[in-house]
Amino acid sequence: MRILESDRLILRKFTGDDWQNLYEYLSNEAVVRYEPYPAFTEEECRREAERRSEQDAFWAVCLKENNKLIGNVYLQQQEPKEFLTWEIGYVFNPAYYGKGYAAESCRKMVEYAFEQLNARRIVAMCNPENAASWKLLERLKMRREGHLRKNIYFKRDRHGNPIWADTYEYAILAEEWFEHDYILRTSKG
Repeated sequence: MRILESDRLILRKFTGDDWQNLYEYLSNEAVVRYEPYPAFTEEECRREAERRSEQDAFWAVCLKENNKLIGNVYLQQQEPKEFLTWEIGYVFNPAYYGKGYAAESCRKMVEYAFEQLNARRIVAMCNPENAASWKLLERLKMRREGHLRKNIYFKRDRHGNPIWADTYEYAILAEEWFEHDYILRTSKG
């Protein structure tokens, strides 16, 4: 089983037993507000935990101290494969917001992608209204490369009409990541 560790977290493959922790946050309308799916029921979380356990893109983010699953990170290679571009995304339990866990786990995933998966470029997308998300991407030293206007919809209004949303696009190149990492290490020493 693939496992990554940071100072406070363990990032691992999902198991079917993770459904209850998944339900704690994916059942929350506020948490999935910017996601391409509605809030999950218990049964949907059971199926989703199983589905994620069979995929390599989803990583369960767990506290080291008690193995509590507090969120997930998504890391998926994009097509065409020869471009070596990966997309990162994340969703966390609001009970653990404001403690730096999302940044810590995403930092570890970006490091893993560049160092182990030979990624050349990592991209991320978020809704401009989701300030916490784009601020996290900027803390990861990702650069905002675009602002797409009303380019996507995940939800519909009560009349069945699409609710169009904007998208911020972010990215970072491997050389930018390693240069930033080098500057951090040399400034500490």
